[in-house]
Amino acid sequence: MCGICGFTGHRNDQKAVIERMMKSIEHRGPDSEGSFCGGEITLGFRRLSIIDLEDGQQPMESADGNLQIVFNGEIYDYKELRAELEAAGISFRTHSDTEVLVNTIQKYGEKALDKLRGMFGFAVWNEKEQTLMLARDFFGIKPVYYAQIDGHFVFASEIKSILAFPGYKREVNRLALEQYLSFQYSALEETFFKGIYKLMPGHVLIYRDGKYEIKSYFKARLTLGQWEESQENSNVGTRRDENVNELKENNPDMQPLQARLETILDDSVKHHMLSDVEVGAFLSGGVDSGYLAAASGADQAFTVGFDEGNRYNEVEKAAQVAKAAGLRHHVKIISKEEFWNSLPDVMYHMDEPSGDASAVALYFLAQEAAKHVKVVLSGEGADELFGGYNIYREPEALKMVGWIPFGIRRAVGRLAAKLPDVKGRDFLIRAGKKVEERFIGNAYIYGEKEKNQILKGGVTGQTTQEFLKPFYKEIENDRFLEKTDRTKHTHKVCRIEKKSGRDGLGKSHLQDMEKMQSVDLNYWLPGDILQKADKMSMAHSLEVRVPFLDKDVWTLAAGLPKEAKIADGTTKDIFRKAVSKYIPQDTDGRKKLGFPIPIRVWLRQDDWYQMVKELFTSKEAEEFFHTEKLLQLLREHKEGKKDNSRKIWTVLAFLIWYHRFFV
Repeated sequence: MCGICGFTGHRNDQKAVIERMMKSIEHRGPDSEGSFCGGEITLGFRRLSIIDLEDGQQPMESADGNLQIVFNGEIYDYKELRAELEAAGISFRTHSDTEVLVNTIQKYGEKALDKLRGMFGFAVWNEKEQTLMLARDFFGIKPVYYAQIDGHFVFASEIKSILAFPGYKREVNRLALEQYLSFQYSALEETFFKGIYKLMPGHVLIYRDGKYEIKSYFKARLTLGQWEESQENSNVGTRRDENVNELKENNPDMQPLQARLETILDDSVKHHMLSDVEVGAFLSGGVDSGYLAAASGADQAFTVGFDEGNRYNEVEKAAQVAKAAGLRHHVKIISKEEFWNSLPDVMYHMDEPSGDASAVALYFLAQEAAKHVKVVLSGEGADELFGGYNIYREPEALKMVGWIPFGIRRAVGRLAAKLPDVKGRDFLIRAGKKVEERFIGNAYIYGEKEKNQILKGGVTGQTTQEFLKPFYKEIENDRFLEKTDRTKHTHKVCRIEKKSGRDGLGKSHLQDMEKMQSVDLNYWLPGDILQKADKMSMAHSLEVRVPFLDKDVWTLAAGLPKEAKIADGTTKDIFRKAVSKYIPQDTDGRKKLGFPIPIRVWLRQDDWYQMVKELFTSKEAEEFFHTEKLLQLLREHKEGKKDNSRKIWTVLAFLIWYHRFFV
């Protein structure tokens, strides 16, 4: 885990500029630094030493001397790849995964990406071809940003490093703000900083002669039909449309699938434990982190909580898991004052505003863990892969009115929308909408009408539904060739989607739950979950590894029938069964809390109310919002008329971020 940065083109102040860029991401790699200044390329690196502590310094060159690499992340199959390369006659000077990676690229070029098992954001300069290659891992665990500034192509692990490059003029991307208010993060490729872009998950960028091309080498697509075909080949013959009762726990057809999942999960954990330093585990009290903490063989686990009652504290449940696994258990209780005071630092390290308050809790969790270890395992991805979110049960609940013609349901839903906020109203509204109209991801903060009311100038770009419409159409029609209009860019972009077994949808169409899962895999997971995991951990020089987001785990999870994910109202059913031997029986079936933060409570208390009110009436707030509308949300919440806590927090986070970077 490290920080990378660099730029193309010659400058008289190359060394000074790259040092300034490296300094801005020192927290990502406090152990050492390195740089390479060539004729047309400058590379910078900050290192957090995890593998090959003595000889893993970067930038590093390939065996033939042609390639220079800076690499952020870990390659978990580097030992297997090294053996393959040595058999091909390539020799090694170090024991690092970086040297394996650069020589794999030397031998296979872009096809090397298909061989990698890990998390990564890297840049490779090819001296002979005078090209720069940027790549980001399959799910977007590691970030990569880029921009064109005064004829230079500039890249980095964090936006703040690009901000340190001479000539960049800071300007807020208003379209990002519009999407953020609904998603609680911006799903756009262009970041909150005009002209600075994020390389999307599973993409590679090739820069040559002042132009660049972006290609997709992986997309998280559910491979429907895969499981049924495997059953058919084994003469079982279970089909997708058969009765759900045939997929219950006692059905022998599910047992081989569960056993295979157990094996693959254990193998992934084993690979993610490869390290020359101690590896700990985050422990929330839930089944995901509980399994990792217990199965990994880690010695230490870390938990945070709040002194606001059981609803906001999973410490006791986490302690049960830690005791059963024989772990040293470290606990941090976050006070209301600590939480508030940390917000400017949190937003600084996030680079972009985050409407997910759990990012702050993760900031303190990483801070505590970093006192004891350099690496931790974390449970990100399990909910997206195995159907763990409660919202995924919604399509099943709506089936009770599914017999009613959709036209009638839509009419009833529109009438319900005009009613006061009474019990059952939201159900009728949702029943009158298609999934692509009602679901934009796990968070839906402001609707379009609300955004038009609070934003000065209203919504000028796409609605969230318009933004996601091409994606929904793509997965509905079983198509992968994406034709993207990038006329707003000054460069041409070519996107190529592979039709491999890994990427293909298979024979069947997605059902509503699977459509929801697909949206979260492609937007919520990289845009919210993985962003906060990377940024909040690296703020404290801590590496977070996510064993569930492993290629082998994905291959199996992508083909699971929905009945294996949600059964009898239980989310992540097959996953829970596969890991049950590691989890205490009184915790393995617990309702998912989702790391709740007492924002709702604190915003009704006078101190927080006054502090937020002050921010909502500031000149910064007046620049973007109708402040009287913001104050109305705040008053309604304070008086207990509505729970507006998420709406308030989303705006609050943006204002704190804006003040940190622009004031």
